[in-house]
Amino acid sequence: MNIKNFPLSKAQLDGLAERYPTPFYLYDEKALRENARRIIKAFSVFPSYKEHFAVKALPNPVILKILAAEGFGADCSSLAELLLSDMAGIKGEDIIFTANETPAREYAEARKLGAIINLDDFTHIEYLERILEPGLPDLISCRYNPGPLKAGNAIIGKPEEAKYGFTRRQLIEGFRLLKRKGVKRFGLHTMVASNELSLDYHLETGRLLFDLAVEIKNKTGIALEFVNLGGGLGIPYRPEQEAVSWEALAGGLRKLYDEILTPAGLAGLAIHTEYGRPVTGPYGWLVARAIHKKEIYRNYIGLDASMADLMRPALYGAYHHITIPGKENAPAAETYDVVGSLCENNDKFAVQRKLPKIAVAAENPADPQSGDFVVIHDAGAHGRAMGFNYNGKLRCGELLLRPDGSVLQIRRAETIDDYFATLEPGALKELS
Repeated sequence: MNIKNFPLSKAQLDGLAERYPTPFYLYDEKALRENARRIIKAFSVFPSYKEHFAVKALPNPVILKILAAEGFGADCSSLAELLLSDMAGIKGEDIIFTANETPAREYAEARKLGAIINLDDFTHIEYLERILEPGLPDLISCRYNPGPLKAGNAIIGKPEEAKYGFTRRQLIEGFRLLKRKGVKRFGLHTMVASNELSLDYHLETGRLLFDLAVEIKNKTGIALEFVNLGGGLGIPYRPEQEAVSWEALAGGLRKLYDEILTPAGLAGLAIHTEYGRPVTGPYGWLVARAIHKKEIYRNYIGLDASMADLMRPALYGAYHHITIPGKENAPAAETYDVVGSLCENNDKFAVQRKLPKIAVAAENPADPQSGDFVVIHDAGAHGRAMGFNYNGKLRCGELLLRPDGSVLQIRRAETIDDYFATLEPGALKELS
C-alpha cells in the first residue's frame, strides 16, 4: 500500500492559507532532495551517470536550482526551458536540448549555452549545419524511434505513430554523416513511454539501446560517449500501486550493461536519464478549497481550482488521490464528482469518488474560509506546468516548504493585469 501523506497539519494549512489564498501548489524541498540523493546513489553503479531533469515536468528555476545542487542537469525542449535552466545555474553539457520541429533560434540558444543538442530527425543534420555558427558542435546526440519494436502506452502512444526520432536505418546513416562532417563525440537517446510502472519495460528499453550502441559501433566505427535512456518512469498515483525501486532499476540496467556493452568494448559508456515525474511528482500537491455543493443526478463538490490548474484528469482520465485535511480518519461515506468552475463538462478532478463528508464555503457565506481544504496528491509534475488561461482562468501560484518548516513563495498567482498584459491597446482604437 502506497500511503498518501501531506506534510502540513490542518492547523498549519489554515495559517498558510491566510497568507496565500487557495488554490496553490506546495512542494516539499526536503523530500525532493532526499529523492534526488536516492537516485544518484542507485545509479552510482555505473562508471558515469547524469540525470537531466525533464524541465517540462516542473519549470520553476527554484526547483531546478535545488536539483542542480544535488547533481542533476536539465532536459529542455524549448527556448524558455533553456533559459530557465541557465537561470538556475545549470550550464553547458549538463543541459540536453531535445526538441522536435525546432526553430533555428532555439538551436542557436542551445549552442550558445553549450548544451548537448539531441537531434530528432535525419534532415536536421544539414539544417543544423546551415543555421549554426560556426557549424556543427563536436558533440551530437540522436533520438531513436524503435517503431513496432517497442510498445508504447496510453499516454505517449505507439512509437510507430509518434512524431519523434530517427528510424534505425536513418540513425545508422545519420551517425555516418555526422562523422563525415567532423563531429567527434556522439550520444544515443530514446523516449518511448510515459508514466510506466513496469520495471521490465524499462529494462527492455535499456537492452534495446545497449544492443543498438553495439550495432552502431560495428557498422560506423563510432564508440558512443553516452546512452540516454530517456524517462517515462511512472509514479504510484493510486494507493494500491507501488513505486519502481530506483535500486532495482539501476541494478537491472547494470546487469544488462555488463552483459551487452562490456564484452563489446564499451565498458566506459556513460548512462544518462531524463526523469521528471518520479523526481518531483510525489512531492507536490494542489491545495484547493471546497466552495460549493450541488445535488442533482450526482453529488458535486465545486473547488476554487479548475482544470486550468491541473488538467491531467480531464486530459487523460488520470487518477489523482484526494484527501481532506482534518478528516484523514473520517469514513469515506459520501460519493462525489469533484469539479472546477471551467465551462467544460470534463473539468473534473475526480469522478464518483468516495470521500468524507465535505463542508463547503457556500454553507457559511459570512466566512468564505469555512469550506474544507481539498488536497490533490502527486501533482508535483505536469501539474502547474500544464496550466492554461481558457475561460480567462488565472493560474495559481507555487509555494516551497523548506526543511525548517518555513514556506517560500516561488511563483505568485497570476492576476487580471497579467491576463491583459499582452493585449495591444492601439488595436481597439483602430476599430473605433
